[in-house]
Amino acid sequence: MCCEYTPPKTKERSNNELSALINRLNRIEGQIRGIKKMLENNAYCTDILTQSSAVSAAINSFNKELLANHIRTCVANDIRAGKDDVIDELVVTLQRLMK
Repeated sequence: MCCEYTPPKTKERSNNELSALINRLNRIEGQIRGIKKMLENNAYCTDILTQSSAVSAAINSFNKELLANHIRTCVANDIRAGKDDVIDELVVTLQRLMK
């Protein structure tokens, strides 16, 4: 075969971790809907930009929490199992986040 299928990686999350991440995303989704409503109601530009900045900060917080959980679980477990290639994957992930 010229191409091999590699199934996507998955991760089992605790109920607490899943709930915390979903709650963050629900708040972000609400913030996005609020910005859309501001546009539809002809809100002033700087007010919209302020809300947009808050969404960016909320997404950064979500990313920090998810990354911390990833390092504590997936990365640590793979390193303990001798799968050092997870370090290269983490470096690439961090580089993407820092763009």
